[in-house]
Amino acid sequence: MTKRITIIQGHPDADSRHFGHALADEYANGARDGCYEVRKIDVGQLDFPLLRTKEDFEKGALPLGLVQAVEAIKWADHLVIIYPLWLGSMPALLKGFFEQVFRPGVAFEYQPNGKMPKKLFTGKTARVIVTMGMPAFLYRWFFFAHSLKSLKRNILEFCGITPVKATLIGNVEGLRPEQRTLWLDKVRKLGEMSK
Repeated sequence: MTKRITIIQGHPDADSRHFGHALADEYANGARDGCYEVRKIDVGQLDFPLLRTKEDFEKGALPLGLVQAVEAIKWADHLVIIYPLWLGSMPALLKGFFEQVFRPGVAFEYQPNGKMPKKLFTGKTARVIVTMGMPAFLYRWFFFAHSLKSLKRNILEFCGITPVKATLIGNVEGLRPEQRTLWLDKVRKLGEMSK
């Protein structure tokens, strides 16, 4: 059976291409070279409201603009999430996307008597690729990669997605063309191996 991969490109800018878009394209190209099936979600191109109440989160209808995204996530064996680090975390639009699509009944199910929720995405794996202006080692060792750990533990693993691997790309604005090419090649190889 062919592995199915859904790439979530989390840059919120719908009008411009960024390095994250090129990384998503190269991962997809590598995955296709490795004979994997690929679907892509570009969060910046989606139209959906932010959730404002617990009632909306638990019982509200999924916005029509996100139905295909949820289907692509359910369909996938492996998720690839790519986003820029903004103010130490993922952009707000990407967080809003996760709140919409990783809701009860989709990604997890509440259990009676206060038991831990049932994980509906068990069996899926993930790769998170984060670009940032600071050196990656500084984010990992001084800031303890706190927002990445939160995404991994509180969203992905909470819903059963494991293992979750990460690639951190620092100093993005200062990368020379040959350094960008090296990163694109590395990400393409990750796609070929579906890691």
